[in-house]
Amino acid sequence: MRKIELHWQILIGMLLGIVFGFIMTYPDWGAGFIQDWINPFGTIFVKLLKLIAIPLILASLIKGISDLKDISKFRNIGLRTIGTYVVTTVVAISLGLLLVNLLQPGEGISEETIIRLTDTFASDAGVTSKLEEASRQRDSGPLQFLVDMVPDNAFRAVSDNGLMLQVIVFTMLFGISLLLIGEEAAKPLKSFFDSLNDVVLKMVDLIMLTAPYAVFALLANVVVTSGDPDLLLALLKYSGVVVLGLLLMIVFYGLVVSFLVGYNPFKFLKEMSPAQLLAFSTSSSAATLPVTMERVEEHIGVDKEVSSFVLPVGATINMDGTSLYQGVAAVFIAQALGFDLTFAGQLTIILTALLASIGSAAVPGAGMVMLVIVLESIGFPADKLAIGLALIFAVDRPLDMCRTVVNVTGDATVSMLVAKSVGKLGKPHVKNWDDHLDEIKK
Repeated sequence: MRKIELHWQILIGMLLGIVFGFIMTYPDWGAGFIQDWINPFGTIFVKLLKLIAIPLILASLIKGISDLKDISKFRNIGLRTIGTYVVTTVVAISLGLLLVNLLQPGEGISEETIIRLTDTFASDAGVTSKLEEASRQRDSGPLQFLVDMVPDNAFRAVSDNGLMLQVIVFTMLFGISLLLIGEEAAKPLKSFFDSLNDVVLKMVDLIMLTAPYAVFALLANVVVTSGDPDLLLALLKYSGVVVLGLLLMIVFYGLVVSFLVGYNPFKFLKEMSPAQLLAFSTSSSAATLPVTMERVEEHIGVDKEVSSFVLPVGATINMDGTSLYQGVAAVFIAQALGFDLTFAGQLTIILTALLASIGSAAVPGAGMVMLVIVLESIGFPADKLAIGLALIFAVDRPLDMCRTVVNVTGDATVSMLVAKSVGKLGKPHVKNWDDHLDEIKK
């Protein structure tokens, strides 16, 4: 019997989870049952993915740099990566602003709905915490994000997934130094990190065996905790504009892959679908990073020298989906609350959202925090910020799931583009979890 491919297994798990979640919303005990007995399995899965994210960055980036033999190649990869990420982010924000100005979803929100949303969410702990975090970010200096990228304790950095940029900086310095001490002196450490990289990738394969069951648990929990259906319907037009923009970004990536990389875009989406479905289920680029790296390297053929740098950096600073959402959400809030937004203000949104996507990369719940920073940059009244966030808070979780898919897809697209430009896009070599099982049995 032919084995069902992984992306179909995950998709079936997602659909069953959604159906089961809807069924369990009717009994009074249904939501409690899912949160107590189903959701923990999804939480364990996400924790396992986060568990291996830092070891994977350490091993793969050190291996990638030490294999280069030439530091100038690393400089070329770095410059092309950052430059391409900036371009795709600007495209995403501009696309979001174009759609929200054309479709004007904020014009259809009634005063009654605004009052109801404000009463429901303005004092919510999630909204107030985002306002406090944005205030802290605003009060810091303009180059604070550069200071935050440099660790003062390597062990503390590798023990906190929120400090991924610090891990990347430390690992780059370590890898370059390993390259500079000469091949003979570097050989023991290089062999260690080569083996560590293989071990962590094998852990990815093992964890992915549970992915269909995990996404069932995650999606069932999302459905039973989704909140008031009437409020979700009131924001349907706004949500539709965001989703339309995200779909168009996927089309944009397909065009880039087809015309600039010379790779079949449908094959690209098929190979990346397990990572995309996990991104949708977990709402976390960082948690999905191990799977993204495995799909890009083993199933598409991007060399580890490129993927080990491009993808971890992308997971922390490249937020195309989130940046598009910033543009749509900011203009939607302005439309709904009658705030006059000029053309200059919309240009400010592009610049601020671009900088915020880099500067607030390590901030928990970065999307809403970035939005507050963007709103403040266009002079939005401070006393209405909580109301503005309350307007979109009800649909933030489902939209976060969608925009994380775009973030992950954008990272993969840039890794292919950079790999193609430096001659590091080759034939894929798929590894399975049981490749060496016969050796163990002997």
